[in-house]
Amino acid sequence: MIEKKTGISIFFANPYHSWERGSNENANGLLRQFFPKKSSFAIITQEYIDTVCKLINNRPRKRLNYLTPNEVFYAK
Repeated sequence: MIEKKTGISIFFANPYHSWERGSNENANGLLRQFFPKKSSFAIITQEYIDTVCKLINNRPRKRLNYLTPNEVFYAK
């Protein structure tokens, strides 16, 4: 129904097929640099999360032609 109303194709990746969602897996890898597995989020401050978001969103990506996500998002 969403595809029909929006005219946008929706793709669902198969379970355990990480190669079908490369951008997502890349983003997970970037997050793991700051939040390794088994990290306790009870001790992580909002300030640290904001800093990590700023760093990740201002990092150039090959997928975006070496622009940053912020540059792409705020492009006029």
